[in-house]
Amino acid sequence: MQRYDRQTRLKDFGIEKQRLLQQAAVLVIGAGGLGVPVLQYLTAMGVGRIGIVEHDTVSVTNLQRQVIYDTADAGKPKLDVAIRKLKGLNPELTFEAWDTYILPQNALEIISKYDLVVDCSDNFGTRYLVNDACVITGKPLVYGAIYQYEGQVSVFNYKGSATYRCLFPEPPGEGERLDCNELGVLGILPGIVGSYMTNEVVKLICGIGLQLTNQLLTIHILQNDHQLFHFGPVAGNHQIQTLQPSYDQGACEAPPSLQLLEVAELQRWRTEGRSFQLLDVREPDEWEICHIEGAIHIPMHFVMGQAGRLSPDEPVAVLCHHGMRSHAVAQQLLKAGFKKVYNVTGGIHAWALEVDLEMNMY
Repeated sequence: MQRYDRQTRLKDFGIEKQRLLQQAAVLVIGAGGLGVPVLQYLTAMGVGRIGIVEHDTVSVTNLQRQVIYDTADAGKPKLDVAIRKLKGLNPELTFEAWDTYILPQNALEIISKYDLVVDCSDNFGTRYLVNDACVITGKPLVYGAIYQYEGQVSVFNYKGSATYRCLFPEPPGEGERLDCNELGVLGILPGIVGSYMTNEVVKLICGIGLQLTNQLLTIHILQNDHQLFHFGPVAGNHQIQTLQPSYDQGACEAPPSLQLLEVAELQRWRTEGRSFQLLDVREPDEWEICHIEGAIHIPMHFVMGQAGRLSPDEPVAVLCHHGMRSHAVAQQLLKAGFKKVYNVTGGIHAWALEVDLEMNMY
């Protein structure tokens, strides 16, 4: 126990919680940007059995964020390199290598062997597959995602809580996905989000603290902005009994079935008198600080209950502070039958920086 001395000293943690970690079995899907910090901290903190699903090789372009790898590892299988280095960090643990992609043909078999799952994948298809497999097998799912300078963290399917499909009902259609190679990511962001994800894993295993169930934590690292949004289970999403034959989707973060709208284009729409609805889904205190004249204000968690205030046949541009809450709301509107929905990228923060320079900022 000397290795874990600093955490076993903690009040309400101690040796009892440490033993729970040592008895736990956690599956980490992906050993890339999010997977690396998750794996490093799960290993360092002493989670007894760790499964890793990974089938990629190390690229030089990975190195600015996937810090378990180094230059000499380029071209080598990530799975082999990661396990070798994790064993060096903590040889007391058991590491199980799954040299494959997670697929409908193997997901249930793999996931059923573990207590909980951490989804560190980078594409929608895998996320929906993992979600459905966790629902079928009854496993809690820790979720994380990154988008340029922003991250998301949540916990799904824990003691009847909402699932991934409750928050994001549908994947994007063809031609509606953003290209992660063009968007890029700041190297530190996966480390921050992955650390939050690991924190949720530890809380779930040890039964301590407040889990991020029915909540979405968003983090904007340039603005030091952390916000917590609430959502709930949707009827039917816990009733999945079989996997789909295919979950084929492209990689990267993107809102499903919606279009992106830059603030400059939004301003042009307003100047030209274009007919559309501007929906601001921020909280009331944010609205009081600043808002765009003529916008319809409905806080995120009230939107679907007040959707009757909006016309489903007229375009809707959804706005929040930076653009992540509006992603989720836009997806819900599309699921509800709205024809054209746009996410205002950068949110009202970008509007204040690029369009209305006199607007209050926060």
